[in-house]
Amino acid sequence: MSFKKVLLVNTNLEKAPYPVPPLGLCLLAARLEHRYEVKIYDGVFDEGRELIHLVQQFQPDFIGFSIRNIDDIVMDRNIFYPDDILSKFILPVKSLTHVPIILGGSGFSIFPEEMMRMTGADFGIVGEGEELLPQLLDDLVAGKEREQLSKLMTADGRIVQNVQEFSEMDQRIDFKPYLAKGGYSIQTKRGCSHGCIYCTYPCIEGSRFRTRNPSDIADEIEQVHRRLGYLTFEFVDSTFNDPQGHAESICREIIKKKIKVRLRTMGINPRHTSEALFELMREAGFRQIDATPDSASPVMLKNLNKGFDRWEIEKMAGLIKKYNLPTMWFFLFGGPGENPNTFHETVDFIDSFVSEEDMVYMTAGLRIYPNTPLYQIAIDENKIKPGQSILRPPAYYYPENFPKTQIDELMHQVSLTRNNCIPAMETSPPSEMIQEALVLRRKERLDEPFFRTLLRIRKKWRLTARV
Repeated sequence: MSFKKVLLVNTNLEKAPYPVPPLGLCLLAARLEHRYEVKIYDGVFDEGRELIHLVQQFQPDFIGFSIRNIDDIVMDRNIFYPDDILSKFILPVKSLTHVPIILGGSGFSIFPEEMMRMTGADFGIVGEGEELLPQLLDDLVAGKEREQLSKLMTADGRIVQNVQEFSEMDQRIDFKPYLAKGGYSIQTKRGCSHGCIYCTYPCIEGSRFRTRNPSDIADEIEQVHRRLGYLTFEFVDSTFNDPQGHAESICREIIKKKIKVRLRTMGINPRHTSEALFELMREAGFRQIDATPDSASPVMLKNLNKGFDRWEIEKMAGLIKKYNLPTMWFFLFGGPGENPNTFHETVDFIDSFVSEEDMVYMTAGLRIYPNTPLYQIAIDENKIKPGQSILRPPAYYYPENFPKTQIDELMHQVSLTRNNCIPAMETSPPSEMIQEALVLRRKERLDEPFFRTLLRIRKKWRLTARV
């Protein structure tokens, strides 16, 4: 029996601050491979060069393109990824074959109608694809007329209840290029029950947490560790320590299995931090975390609907210091109600609670996305019009009485006097700095996070420039 062939294409070209492997496509492949012949083309490093050859050789019956990001949410830089996605991936394939083209991914799910028009794709999957993509493919194989099928299939009300498959990314793609700077992505849950006004997670994954079994998560880490050896595993959930108790259970399973690996994670929710959590994280192997409070101003925390208070951020900062966990902090300036006083409240927090060895990433302006509370706020304040496309040019929110130029100048002044505070426009270090960091790490056999090495060299360069 011959299976129909499906080619899944990762169109993500972004490699900064480190390359991210295509977890979603690997999970889709796991769901499809029982009744389809599936190949993944990973474009992160090849950037489309071998795609045409693969299509000619594989002769797929269906081609799916995953669109991870739309833009880099940095207003002054304004990198618009769909231009390269179209020119390097979709158009070359469409010139070669007329098989159905299917779009999906988080970036696509935010702007589905616009991306369908821009690319001329045949179908699109909005939200999670593990149930909808097999359904669409089965209908096409069964010969259903295209007019009977929805151009856009949405996961609303049909989200995957449990994400159980192992992605086995290292077996489905060439994982070697990721080992130098990146890590192995682990998803422990989907959805987000928080209501941050700018965030698209609830729109894409749903507004409640759906967790994986902690034992299965530890099993996946253990199996990959056996295959690849010592490497970094990154938890890529919206917040690692939600719902309360789940992160602790994951750590206990890793400790119980005596897996010796390096771990890092994205956002930590200050409300659910504790001595027990940080103690378990340290014992399990965490060597870096991201702290994403966005602000330390009580007014702005309320306006952004963060769900935690200033004192809870201070508590988290104290635990980070006590357990010596290298941290990248992220702050957004320019949300509704921001002003010079709220700006300086956050800077005062940085000065009082953040280690000079830890990086502080600062950005100005909030990217407005459809179906978020910020979108409606922007309409109510006449910053955008109902029905206006905000795909390109992207729309950003700034308060009326605190313009971008003033925020940028304040961030610049902060960065001049604080070596670890980096405005968004300066987060791509010069190649010379990266090379010097690599040499230093080899020479001194440093095992610290790469950002700490870069901050050290940045400080040295600054001191040299002043002499």
